[in-house]
Amino acid sequence: MIGIKQILISSAAAIATLAGTAAQAQAYPSKPVRFVVTYPAGGSSDVMARIIGKKLTELWGQNVLVDSRPGAAGAVGMEYAAKQAPDGHTFLLGNFGPVLANPLLNKVKYDVDKDFVPVGQITRAANILVTPNTLPVRNVKDVIALAKKQPGVLTYATSGPGSMSHLVGEMFKRAAQVDIVTVPFQGGVYSIAAVQGGHIMLMFSDAPPVMGNIKAGKLKALAVTSGQRTPFNPDLPTLAEQGLKGFDAANWWGIMFPAGVQRSVVDKVSADLKIALNDAEVKKNLGTMAIEAVYSSPEEFGAFIKSERKAWGDVIREAKIGGIQ
Repeated sequence: MIGIKQILISSAAAIATLAGTAAQAQAYPSKPVRFVVTYPAGGSSDVMARIIGKKLTELWGQNVLVDSRPGAAGAVGMEYAAKQAPDGHTFLLGNFGPVLANPLLNKVKYDVDKDFVPVGQITRAANILVTPNTLPVRNVKDVIALAKKQPGVLTYATSGPGSMSHLVGEMFKRAAQVDIVTVPFQGGVYSIAAVQGGHIMLMFSDAPPVMGNIKAGKLKALAVTSGQRTPFNPDLPTLAEQGLKGFDAANWWGIMFPAGVQRSVVDKVSADLKIALNDAEVKKNLGTMAIEAVYSSPEEFGAFIKSERKAWGDVIREAKIGGIQ
């Protein structure tokens, strides 16, 4: 039989373990935290990380230092973050490209499910369907009608194979059942210029690079790709409103830890992210880039990644992009 002394010892050990875990969470972070970004400094991901990092620095009393690790469509930063110590003092800004598209299209040296722990989605940004002013269309229904009248004639620009602009375009072709020719460019600047010049007829672009041209009347905006209208373009209807029911595609970003981080630390960061994302200044600063603050729990973010992987995997397979089977 187990004696009273043994029960007391076991109970004391359990209490000590719980107290140690609680103390670690309460003390977190105990030193500066590195915020790994998979894209170059100066881009939207970098600016976003600095906006969120600034607020977390205020909450924690410890510096959150943005650590840019660009390369290989985000694979360099992902691989680097996966190898860091799981002590909670390094986390990653993952987004649609390196978390989802890159592993579906290429062989990468990281496994999102095994190498990372989701903390929460933090932002999203819809694409905008733009056309040259010379294209005789007023809305998405006109585009679809024109594409069906002249299959294989209309063109759409992308910022490169496997990019968000490319995959959203393929999703559109699938949903609308139209034949539109893909024209890849080496970056968004070149593709936008081609559309503005009337050389290419359509593009699904991130909002920041085209908003100025839209306001100046140099490009025609027809729709946003998200399931709901955005607060930055409230008068611009969605694709779903214009006949493509259920169409919902947006770029997104979220926080992830290297696998092995204690759950207490994940919960601490999740709670503080909720505070940061509800901050008026944070929302305003993100809004200048047409990026919307969005909070989700670790479980919700994990489920979201899996659902997105399924949806975009279907698009990629049907479009036969990157040789995926």
